[in-house]
Amino acid sequence: MAAKILVVDDDPNVQRLLQYTLKQEGYEVVIASDGAEGFRMWDAETPDLILLDVMLPKLDGYQVAAKIRAEEGPSVHVPIIMLTAEREVEQKVRGLRAGADDYLIKPFHPAELMARIKSLLARFAPRDALVGRPPLGRVLALYGAKGGVGTTTIAINAAIALHRELGRKVCLIDGNLQFGDHRVFLDLGLDRKSIVDIVTAPSIDQDLIRHVLVKHDSGVDLLLAPPSPETAELVTPEHLPAIIDQLRGLYDYILIDIDKRLDDVNLGILEAAETMFVVMTADLSCLKNVRLVLETIGHLGYESAKIQLVLNRSNAFTGINVKNAEGALKRTIDHQIVNEYRGAISALNTGAPFMLTKADSLLGRSMLDFARVVDKQPIPSTQSVLARG
Repeated sequence: MAAKILVVDDDPNVQRLLQYTLKQEGYEVVIASDGAEGFRMWDAETPDLILLDVMLPKLDGYQVAAKIRAEEGPSVHVPIIMLTAEREVEQKVRGLRAGADDYLIKPFHPAELMARIKSLLARFAPRDALVGRPPLGRVLALYGAKGGVGTTTIAINAAIALHRELGRKVCLIDGNLQFGDHRVFLDLGLDRKSIVDIVTAPSIDQDLIRHVLVKHDSGVDLLLAPPSPETAELVTPEHLPAIIDQLRGLYDYILIDIDKRLDDVNLGILEAAETMFVVMTADLSCLKNVRLVLETIGHLGYESAKIQLVLNRSNAFTGINVKNAEGALKRTIDHQIVNEYRGAISALNTGAPFMLTKADSLLGRSMLDFARVVDKQPIPSTQSVLARG
């Protein structure tokens, strides 16, 4: 069920703007035009969050916030974001003392408003309301144990499945900085902006990132790799973690498709990621690589739970079945995605992902099953960090 937001503002233009912006993000919106009506609607509508203007007829925003806090029960807390044109610290302090949880100065960017709304909804949501809903900004890295195992195909189509089938807001990053394939796989030209446009800017913020992201027809937002291999050198190990940190406030999921090197750039991504999905196939050279990756990750100080194995083309005949592969690796394969060669190769050659054009195919249903399992996974109870010597 969509979260309900109560907007209390006497300016019709602000009402229309907020209503449009919030509904675009999937929220239910109710409007009050003065403080007294806002207080009544808080009681009648039981909103999940309130956007409360300071300067209101009948009761001002401070009075409304104070009355709500006085009437709330001990186990209930509706988050309030105070909206004001005043920049003075005293006004902000007064709002916080009245019971506001956050404070935004007009005019503000919609992206900042959305980030603050999501943060407060996640912070104050009842525990049972979080079941089946991802926390803010889950970061997932997809890593191919060797070339040609289908990592990019899985990254692209998993992102589309999470967005189109499960209603999540998703950003997909092409982390193969020298030879990224997302432009080819998604039929995008070299003229599209890339991560280079972010890292060469004086500073990195959400406004800059939003202008660089490319909106795909599927609804997934893309951060593309540099258009040429030599410009990849402009991206330092510090850049991607900083970009990811900004994206966490804008998206439910950030998926990063990274290459095979365990260099400083990829280790920075791995440190920022909640989970690293190692994509593999059931052949000897790939099993050897997976075993080496698992050993290396362990030596770096990560818990084994941070790594999950994804067996692609699981029903393809290679002479090594799942049980034998698990025996060789001495661990369980966490996810399996079926083999459907014609559907996969057709999607590659046309630049149209199968989750966009043939989501009801065998391959599409298998990918959706993978996305659903990922979406239901709990947040790790402890954050794995690199061991520092």
